[in-house]
Amino acid sequence: MPTSTPTRFSNPPASALIWTPFLILCLIAAAAALRRIAALVLPPSATAPPQLQALDIAFAASKARTLAHVVPALAFILILPAWFSRRIRANTALHRRVTIALLVLGAIIGVTALSLSTTPVGGITEQSATLLYDFIFLFSLTRAAAAFFSNNQQTHRLWMTRAIAVLLGIAATRPVMGVFFATASRTHLTPHQFFGIAFWIGFTSTFLAGELYLRYRAPNPEGAPS
Repeated sequence: MPTSTPTRFSNPPASALIWTPFLILCLIAAAAALRRIAALVLPPSATAPPQLQALDIAFAASKARTLAHVVPALAFILILPAWFSRRIRANTALHRRVTIALLVLGAIIGVTALSLSTTPVGGITEQSATLLYDFIFLFSLTRAAAAFFSNNQQTHRLWMTRAIAVLLGIAATRPVMGVFFATASRTHLTPHQFFGIAFWIGFTSTFLAGELYLRYRAPNPEGAPS
């Protein structure tokens, strides 16, 4: 009886060109979530730059909604590398539990993002980016869940990878925001003016990177060469 040949898509990315940026984005996302949680639950810092203080005040106005979004996002990011781990993937029961945890946390993240998008810091520019990519994220996550529970692992991994690529866009926005904050004394741009630009750049960059990965490194759901 012939045996099937394992596909590259069933293993975590072997290339440091892919794995390193992925881990860096996870670290950025975790650091950003921890910083936001600390800013919400600890007394305000008087030494923070004025623009950062104003940003903290804006998020504090919707503290409950922000925590409902950020805490599950932190848990998702901390668990996420395990989903790609060869060792955990070899343990079917454990990998299944990790997947279910990511699907549940992802659903919470996506729904709470819709709530936060009603009061965006960056106005309509940020709101349009948030709504578009949150829709793509939730659609991809739904497709991934449907394939997972119908035991179609190849399709599940494809859509799960796409959802993860979109979610990591929030981490990619941070370096872009850092550039805007660092140059604010010259550009005189406020967070209200540059947050939307940063969101479009960050989410679009990881979304396109994910699509390139799926196009050139992964086979299609039916197993035919991509």
